[in-house]
Amino acid sequence: MSGGQVSAADLRHMAHALSLGRRGMGRCWPNPAVGCVIVARGRVIGRGWTQPGGRPHGETEALAQAGAAAQGGTAYVTLEPCAHVGRTPACAQALIDAGVIRVVVAVQDHDPRVSGRGFAMLRAAGIDVTVGVLEQAATEDHSGFFLRTDHGRPFVTLKLASSFDGRIATASGESRWITGPDARHLVHGLRARHDAVMVGAGTARIDDPSLTVRGFADIDQPVRVVVSRLIDLPLMGRLARSAGDVPVWICHGPDAPGEIRKAWTGLGATLIPCALHGRQVDAASVLKGLATAGLTRVFCEGGGTLAATLLAADLVDALVGFTAGVTLGAEATPGIGAMGIARLAEAPRFELVESRAVGADVMHRWRRKPA
Repeated sequence: MSGGQVSAADLRHMAHALSLGRRGMGRCWPNPAVGCVIVARGRVIGRGWTQPGGRPHGETEALAQAGAAAQGGTAYVTLEPCAHVGRTPACAQALIDAGVIRVVVAVQDHDPRVSGRGFAMLRAAGIDVTVGVLEQAATEDHSGFFLRTDHGRPFVTLKLASSFDGRIATASGESRWITGPDARHLVHGLRARHDAVMVGAGTARIDDPSLTVRGFADIDQPVRVVVSRLIDLPLMGRLARSAGDVPVWICHGPDAPGEIRKAWTGLGATLIPCALHGRQVDAASVLKGLATAGLTRVFCEGGGTLAATLLAADLVDALVGFTAGVTLGAEATPGIGAMGIARLAEAPRFELVESRAVGADVMHRWRRKPA
């Protein structure tokens, strides 16, 4: 923590800013989903969050709402205000021009164009800057942006809806529906807070999913990503038929047939060539390609082979499980494919964040266990 004394009001207003920033999740990539609250004379006079497509920024939105009343006020921002001029002016300069006298920030930006420079601009203008208020929560919210900046990959959430004994389909392949309508509605909400929904080729062939967000108004649809080495996907399936309306990106191997590539490109899909690891598309190459294309948060919905590949490569940051009160037995399809684990010490570990009933099912949410 750096800066002046932090009050209960500071914590309250930053929590408000964080809640606003989450409204931009899944809609503003490759930019971070930033929230901002402007307070003057003890009253909130401006609120904003990063808008779809990444512009305007949260600070710009909040300052526009506050107008001249921002003079002498305090700005609460969930990420260090940008210091560079891109398609829009620097947010640090906008705060200076608005006449605020204090800026409270949750976490420093990792982008080298900004990191520390936004704070320096504000302090050089005589503005009191406090950093680190609700830093852990902000770091979690911006984890996808930080992973892309620092490691060249997006944040990955792996979701699994399974029976009590960890199965995702019967021996005959029947899988709709293991969990109930309340759990499925919540999954659509989770899709909406990610930049992309990702599945493997097997899931795309067997389930013929649409992978869109349904049941919510005013939603920008996430990108639909399929990992398929040979792009052996149905050309008359839901994804193919809607590729011109909702983005479809296919991560494929170098040996995907040229005529198949041409067919999917003609349907409106974006093709991302990836390296191979053995006989499969390399998971790290997939995530690098998605990050290069701008994605910061990816929601993986299987199947078992893709899930196992991501877990084995230590590329899963969060798990979301929905468990139904039904048992399918050993002959049914397991939720996670083979990982080649011989000892418990080799298994990836996650920490429980939340567990609660969702309709007739149980939802449990986990995050990567610190090393």
